[in-house]
Amino acid sequence: MEAPRTPIGSRRARLAQLLRLETTSGVLLLVAAAAALVWANSPWRETYADLMATRIGPEAIHLDLSVGAWAADGLLAVFFYVVGVELKHEIVAGSLRDPRRAAVPVLAAIGGMALPALFFAAIVVIAGDSSALTGWAIPAATDIAFALAVLAIFGRGLPVGLRTFLLTLAVVDDLLAIVVIAVFYTAGVQAFALLGSILAITAFGLLVRSRCSSWWLLIPIALVAWWLMHESGVHATIAGVLLGATVPARAVFGEREPRTHRHEAAVRPWATAIALPVFAFCAAGVSVVDSGGFGDLLADQPVLLAVAAGLVVGKLLGVLGVSTLVVRCTPLRLPDGIGIRDLLPVALLTGIGFTVSLLIGELSFDDGGRTDAAKLGVLLGSGLAALLAAPLLRWDARRARSADENEDGVPDTRQARIGG
Repeated sequence: MEAPRTPIGSRRARLAQLLRLETTSGVLLLVAAAAALVWANSPWRETYADLMATRIGPEAIHLDLSVGAWAADGLLAVFFYVVGVELKHEIVAGSLRDPRRAAVPVLAAIGGMALPALFFAAIVVIAGDSSALTGWAIPAATDIAFALAVLAIFGRGLPVGLRTFLLTLAVVDDLLAIVVIAVFYTAGVQAFALLGSILAITAFGLLVRSRCSSWWLLIPIALVAWWLMHESGVHATIAGVLLGATVPARAVFGEREPRTHRHEAAVRPWATAIALPVFAFCAAGVSVVDSGGFGDLLADQPVLLAVAAGLVVGKLLGVLGVSTLVVRCTPLRLPDGIGIRDLLPVALLTGIGFTVSLLIGELSFDDGGRTDAAKLGVLLGSGLAALLAAPLLRWDARRARSADENEDGVPDTRQARIGG
């Protein structure tokens, strides 16, 4: 007897659900980055470099870009659209809506960006490479997808509020990173193109809030907004964030759920399956062989150590230190069920820079040597932060918890558990 066939629609729904999982995103990013590193250091590494340098696109509208540029400017805008939608939802209806609840992770995010930047600056200046200071923001970013994936795998049994804390911190981190890219990594601005992009984003916002918010109308407007942002000289991914931020975060026209949920559910699988892995593949292909080996690269390029130390040590001290000071010296407290002890592995998780750090690394330097060193620093620092965080998460999950873990004088409410 023949087994019943699974409907195509059902298979697509299950695939989309799988691609929305944090663990799936983390695995795909890791596989793509590893594949790029292997190819870039293999006997066929020249073919990887040739592929990245291949130019495609219409020259008439200045879009004859290299494959690497398309990944950074084009595909990554899809990921930043999801970031914009998440930011909008968290600010309007999520964890950033309540200032007292959001205060500690927001301040931790600021500390987690300032300390890595200071570490980076100190190391390159002491090493006598002051001209590399343009890369100060590389270790300041946190990769939401990768950090949450590690927490989902190794943080099983911990209070689910810890995930909310990390998500809030990472969202604020991303918002600040977007501001940094727009302000510090934009060389010159074409005012008319920028104005045109803003008008297109406004039109998108009006349409996405109307009853006629069909995809076949929204996508062409979004593409025009992206192209004009690219023409303006501002990094094109900023268009993705601004477009996502226009999506209404509260239900409209009697709908059952806010449109931020619908847009996030529709776009995230594309970001997870295509945009992020392709960008990781294009950005992570650093050839250590052509640089004379890891030892020579480390000796010649202090940027490598500066980025790695900023991500691991700077993030740890920034997030954990600021959180501890705020909790000990102000009336602000952590959420129920979460204590300072939980923030040690979380602070290490914020050191997983990856996607945004790789992007800022590409924007920071004009010479290939420093860029490659920065990328390798991002990969090493992010990998080390994840390797240190994983066993600490398991250790934290096995320890007994007190009745008032956040020490606010009120017994903690019952907490759902990660993976429970």
